[in-house]
Amino acid sequence: MPLLRKPYRKWLILILFLLAGYYVWTKITAPQGVQKVAFIPAEKSCHISGRLNYCIYRAKAGTNGNVVYHLHGRNLDAQIWNDDTYWTAMVQADWQRTKTLPPTVVVASYGPTWLLTPKGKKQDSGLLDDFMAKLPEMDAKTGAPGQRLLLGESMGGLNVLIAGLTHPQRFARIASLCPGVYATSPFASFPAMRATLARTGADPRIGFGIWLLAKSYVADAAEWKRVSPLELVKRADADYPALYLSNGLYDAYGNFEGSQMLATKAAQRGMAVEWHPLYGGHCAIDTSSLARFLAS
Repeated sequence: MPLLRKPYRKWLILILFLLAGYYVWTKITAPQGVQKVAFIPAEKSCHISGRLNYCIYRAKAGTNGNVVYHLHGRNLDAQIWNDDTYWTAMVQADWQRTKTLPPTVVVASYGPTWLLTPKGKKQDSGLLDDFMAKLPEMDAKTGAPGQRLLLGESMGGLNVLIAGLTHPQRFARIASLCPGVYATSPFASFPAMRATLARTGADPRIGFGIWLLAKSYVADAAEWKRVSPLELVKRADADYPALYLSNGLYDAYGNFEGSQMLATKAAQRGMAVEWHPLYGGHCAIDTSSLARFLAS
């Protein structure tokens, strides 16, 4: 007696044929490569100082004497500046296309995920104090900067706002891209957080994940106020660093609302502000205007 009757064999053959066809189709239609940026990578030297890893990047054609401290986004590292598939390559390509002397860039990293917060009750807090204390050491390797600038995206965008608005006298300009700025505290009620997610169109899984991350570095609402850019900007005036802010309208992290509020409040306080609302998702970046801001 055969193992399978004829009708069942036909169905089995059909199912196997469909599965094979689906496998071939997914292979054919899968992305075959990645768009890369044509540019001349900067020369790099990397260093370790306690928990801080940092890499110094100098354009081969020379630099303008300023230094940009780039605080990277989540799950990246200090090697990202020369990545030819990342937006940082587009900034370098723009400088090279326009024959602009760029700043020296220092990409600083405390690991895949971190927040610059003053020392508080949480064990992981205190990285802001450490970063500021390491500036003279980094300056010694780059040479005394004409101006210090801050640059960061996403997690790094929040970090540069915290550093620049807490220590405004130490930096001339801040470029914050798609920063994690929220009008609602991570210590707000659950209904308030739900309302924020609905109002901003944020992905709930991302939104609640970010708020949980914040609670790893700040213990309570009082500590949150010490690092919230919307609170820090209340002390700002015309002598604060010039501010470049950008965000995509359809940011799955829900950051557009907070970034727009920050741009408005900073301008009201007298800060020089460039606000770039973009039609796109998380970390949509206008690299040409950013390149000009960083090198002007």
